[in-house]
Amino acid sequence: MGKVTGFMEFERLEEGYRPVDERLKHYKEFVVALDDEQAKVQGARCMDCGTPFCNNGCPVNNIIPDFNDLVYRQDWKNAFAVLDSTNNFPEFTGRICPAPCEAACVLNVNDDAVGIKSLEHAIIDRAWAEGWVKPRPAKHKTGKKVAVVGAGPAGMAAAQQLARAGHDVTLFEKNDRVGGLLRYGIPDFKMEKSHIDRRVEQMKAEGVVFRTGVVVGAAKDALGKGSKVTNLAKETVTPEQLQAEFDAVLLTGGAEQSRDLPAPGRDLDGIHFAMEFLPQQNRVNAGDKVKGQLRADGKHVIVIGGGDTGSDCVGTSNRHGAASVTQFELMPMPPEEENKPLVWPYWPYKLRTSSSHEEGCEREFAISTKEFMGEKGKVTGLKTVHVEFKDGKFVEVPGTEKTYKADLVLLAMGFVSPVSPVLEAFGIEKDARGNAKATVDFNGGYATNVPKVFAAGDMRRGQSLVVWAIREGRQAARAVDEFLMGFSDLPR
Repeated sequence: MGKVTGFMEFERLEEGYRPVDERLKHYKEFVVALDDEQAKVQGARCMDCGTPFCNNGCPVNNIIPDFNDLVYRQDWKNAFAVLDSTNNFPEFTGRICPAPCEAACVLNVNDDAVGIKSLEHAIIDRAWAEGWVKPRPAKHKTGKKVAVVGAGPAGMAAAQQLARAGHDVTLFEKNDRVGGLLRYGIPDFKMEKSHIDRRVEQMKAEGVVFRTGVVVGAAKDALGKGSKVTNLAKETVTPEQLQAEFDAVLLTGGAEQSRDLPAPGRDLDGIHFAMEFLPQQNRVNAGDKVKGQLRADGKHVIVIGGGDTGSDCVGTSNRHGAASVTQFELMPMPPEEENKPLVWPYWPYKLRTSSSHEEGCEREFAISTKEFMGEKGKVTGLKTVHVEFKDGKFVEVPGTEKTYKADLVLLAMGFVSPVSPVLEAFGIEKDARGNAKATVDFNGGYATNVPKVFAAGDMRRGQSLVVWAIREGRQAARAVDEFLMGFSDLPR
């Protein structure tokens, strides 16, 4: 694949970033994509490795060596055809996926992996620019009707696949716009929302009907603490209505219940979930007016949680003009380089520094918040202590207590389960983590205990990646198609 000796001749080329002082002035994407020649060189590095672990490292099983080779040969149109065959939305994953495919790259055993994500990004952007991304409406309709509940990446992928199979698909979304966490969780500087909008237009042309502002199976005011919904839905639809009107129902909502931190002083003003903070800025960017927007201007911000959501809070706070930003992580600081012989081809445990961290952030590891301090009902600081993991639990390290000044505290410690009571309304059994219980077996995959009701995405598997959501949406679409027709030509 690629150039036979390319992996020995060429070094990995990284996508670039606009300067920090420039990108902090706006909320637009700032990644500098590879040009054609750089992409060709990156494609040339793909080895004829025999067993492409990257293909299995990728949750949607992208046919990576093939599109790498086609980019090397500058056959962009066929590279897009290969990429499009396995991934409904490469412009999403090419921007925000952490690229487990690269961790699994054979070249990554003792060198730098092929820049697969950057090539995916280049291919799909070229495809949109050239007009190769077109609607693919079904040639024949089945007469079957499917309701998909939740218009995040899992629901969008499932709806598109089912529409292409000839079913009449209605996609329900409780927010006022389509996209789920992509729309109201991921900051615009990581992924501009125009990428979602043009996919929505493509899906409409393929026959998908979108109904936004609709909560399924819950009262309008029962959306849960920490929900990313900031504008309450305008309409409620009951499970009985969906089951009567549609031949199958697929639940693809997210795992949106934010993990809380019940330390003393938690009720002080100025302590918020990340998903109260991030969606508001995205709405402002979209032109909405948000009354009483949470902002970090001139404030000392503490972000509790060291993952991607926490990093997004860091980047947004810096763009607001925060006086300082500090990010806490309970786990100890990982090594800067992974032990490749030990972990390859799996996701490595190592220190990851995001573009938001590079824009300005102090990072504290192995630290726990003991108490929120405040005056006149408002948070003014935190009492912390360093911890270490012993005998299966975290224990405090004596003499490490410290106080941090804080005007705004953002809780970004992950998500634990679906937030709205849609599962209870349908009577769906849950697993031990509170997610919808449904297997991924070939026979009857993604089916719940309720007849003709299926579940996929984060609502089924728990908090995960966008690429896993797309995979589950595609696989669930095939399962629903088989249920309705007795067989399916959709790829699994």
